[in-house]
Amino acid sequence: MGIFQKITDAILGKKPEPKAAPPARPAPAAPHAPAAAPRPAAPVAAAPRPAPAPAALSEVDVEARLAAMPQADSLNWRSSIVDLLKLLDIDSSFANRKELAGELGDSDYSGTAEENIQLHKRTMQELAKNGGKVPASMTD
Repeated sequence: MGIFQKITDAILGKKPEPKAAPPARPAPAAPHAPAAAPRPAAPVAAAPRPAPAPAALSEVDVEARLAAMPQADSLNWRSSIVDLLKLLDIDSSFANRKELAGELGDSDYSGTAEENIQLHKRTMQELAKNGGKVPASMTD
């Protein structure tokens, strides 16, 4: 599981995985009997309908969800990617931030303060694309 998926799961909740249909049971074998007149073919049952697609998550107020978390008042999670990851109990190491940056399309991440600010904004933009309601102050 990638870093962004961990962030998404922690804030927006895990999307329910579609339930697999139970495996088809083989028909019981007929006992061996002397040859008899052929039976009419049994009616073929219609294929089961696929399960409906899961409903889209309604927009989750990301800021409200984060503000309600323990330690939210003691961290600068509104603009710091490091503090955001700490708030979500995700390792905020350089390696994880570099991995997150790569997931979000930045292959040249070196961990500067400016890059961390941009990584936070990019993370919030992606959360907004995935069902989160994020204030403009956290995405611009």
